[in-house]
Amino acid sequence: MIKKLSCSLLVIAILFTGCQRANLKNSRDVFKTVIRKQNTLQEPLAIAPAKIFSTVKYPTASGELAAYLSPNPGKAKKHPAIIWITGGDCNSIGDSWTPQPRNNDQSAAAFRQAGIVMMFPSLRGGNNNPGSKEGFYGEIDDILAAVKYLEQQDYVDPKRIYLGGHSTGGTMALLAAEYSDRFRAVFSFGPVANVTTYGQDSGFLPFDLSNQREAELRSPIHWLFSVESPTWVFEGTKRGNIADLRSMAKESYGNQINFIEAKNTDHFGILAPANELIAKKILQDTAEKSNISFTEAEVNRVFP
Repeated sequence: MIKKLSCSLLVIAILFTGCQRANLKNSRDVFKTVIRKQNTLQEPLAIAPAKIFSTVKYPTASGELAAYLSPNPGKAKKHPAIIWITGGDCNSIGDSWTPQPRNNDQSAAAFRQAGIVMMFPSLRGGNNNPGSKEGFYGEIDDILAAVKYLEQQDYVDPKRIYLGGHSTGGTMALLAAEYSDRFRAVFSFGPVANVTTYGQDSGFLPFDLSNQREAELRSPIHWLFSVESPTWVFEGTKRGNIADLRSMAKESYGNQINFIEAKNTDHFGILAPANELIAKKILQDTAEKSNISFTEAEVNRVFP
């Protein structure tokens, strides 16, 4: 009887393993993307004020890519750090230091003002970087290369490196969370669920949209089960990608990914108050594993 039961359990285990879905990384490992020829005009990199950011190069498979990096904030020996991926053309970086209006602060300045090290990496094909834009694909590898560079800085705590992004950068951050568990926590603002909503002529999708697999491997809604690091997805309900957040929330399961709706703000107004709240949480996040958490009520209190 025991022998028969053991055999049955073995069969069930084999069947279960066979039915498990391949995660985003494994699925990409057996796929070769085809990138269309691009005729985009590259923008020169603006030099940041030295007191706010150093302009650095970090190594990737595509070559050395440019980034803005906070200087050593001083005081403590090691500091928490966050990689921030901007909205719009997130392959390129630009002015991330000039003060911006509170209702549209895409500089994420709350983190550096709190003493958290910031890194704004440009990605392949952006600015004057080598490589070609791949539209939410090879750029994920660049973000992981940025982590390796950041953890080598002697004033950064390699165990407390976070990732955040807004809009297209939010989509990129969520995909990175689905691809790798390297980040202590991930904060994604206003991502899209399916990148096909950008459209073939948007400039964001340099691949053949008729190839369904190309789009699937770039669309976060298909890989939510891959997330292993604490991940938070935020969006304002007034205007933006709130329908995308809700559709992903319906498809998600597990404790690692959480969706927060901010009721009295929009796609841009959510940034400054929410980032201030996140910065406070990061400074308090000193345990062996991340203890950052939010409730929807807590987030909504910062939007009176």
